Amino acid sequence: MRASAILSLSLPCSTGEGQGGGVRNSGFYSAIKRRRWYFITALFFCCALLTPAHAEWFSRTDDGIMGTRIVAELWADNAEQGNAAIEAVLAEMRRIDAAMSTYKPSSEVSKVNAEAAQHPVKISKELFDLLTQAIEFSRITEGAFDITYASVGYLYDFRQHQKPNEQQIAAALPGVNYRHLLLDAKQQTIKFSQPGVRIDLGGIAKGYSVDRCIALLQARGIKHALVTAGGDSRIIGDRFGKPWVVGIRHPDDKNKVIAKIPLVDTAISTSGDYERYFDEDGVRYHHIIDPKTGHSASKVRSATILASTATRTDGLSKTAFVLGPEKAMEIYNRLDDVDAILVAPSGEVLYSKGLESACFRTVPSACNSISGFTGPEAGGGVRLGLQEPREPVGYIVGGGRPGRLAVRERRAWQAGARARFRAHQPPIWRA
Repeated sequence: MRASAILSLSLPCSTGEGQGGGVRNSGFYSAIKRRRWYFITALFFCCALLTPAHAEWFSRTDDGIMGTRIVAELWADNAEQGNAAIEAVLAEMRRIDAAMSTYKPSSEVSKVNAEAAQHPVKISKELFDLLTQAIEFSRITEGAFDITYASVGYLYDFRQHQKPNEQQIAAALPGVNYRHLLLDAKQQTIKFSQPGVRIDLGGIAKGYSVDRCIALLQARGIKHALVTAGGDSRIIGDRFGKPWVVGIRHPDDKNKVIAKIPLVDTAISTSGDYERYFDEDGVRYHHIIDPKTGHSASKVRSATILASTATRTDGLSKTAFVLGPEKAMEIYNRLDDVDAILVAPSGEVLYSKGLESACFRTVPSACNSISGFTGPEAGGGVRLGLQEPREPVGYIVGGGRPGRLAVRERRAWQAGARARFRAHQPPIWRA
């Protein structure tokens, strides 16, 4: 019926006839040709209407969740699937924010902060498990990561340029120690061992939310996606047959990068002293607090962590700010599934064992500009795009066997080679 309607609207009503037979025949045959062309056009249009929508990329950015920028980009079979998947990501981000934000008095974490010094507080399994992971990160990092930093951290307001004085810090510091957190797995409760203790999951919750969203997408059959919350990102699959290219921002110039890394099936987190901060009397006060001193940690300018999950990269990205690059690298190099790129206060860039044998040091020309990036800016010093590096700078793949990162010898650029890039096969790291 639809084809008939379209066809009837497309046919000419009549053709004018001239005085001579030749003219009449010419008009007749022209009309036949026009009718034939209209008929073919109509059939093509009908087939287009009946053909299912092609798979395509869907993306959305939201600046109103968790106080940071949320980016979701994915490949879906149709618009209904793609839009529903993105809505599910944003809904999950809002749910976690509502449960774990210290800025929401009704959140589960706010309830813990209000009551856990007086009595054990029953909490959800989700929060209990995340607190367990946070404590494990505290042990791995020798106390450099500590969610009880909030016992001092709440005294800072970086938007208002407010900081505590030394007397206030000294009074609050006794509450900073992850050992004050008493978890009871059987009762699924938490209690603080003394008054004055507060927790804040800002150093791990965004990474956790990214992992939760990736799990939701995978459950929906999505195989190619990026989810970002601030400086924490996780990627599954590739994009248009090529890896995502991540540019790590220069700490002093947001228009430059210090390295470009193609990634597939990997999580990455970057923390920097240029995110939430203010400068006063030549001192930078920023949001990464040293649990031992109560002051902003300043032993590196930037730290980027690569691993298989964003919870892990988020939880480990603050370590170097507290311990310094050398000690932090000792810890990172002991972890078989982790790699790191650190920027020292001097500007020196340091790489963990799994990366230092790559060509990052030998191709500075590939690491000095963000021009050409076409993907979203992930925030936190990480920029993601599709620009292929001018020279191969490493191909990070996190979907392999859990355990150590294996570095394959790089093959040189090969025109016509049957590889993912066709033109070259860069080195591959597998988590």
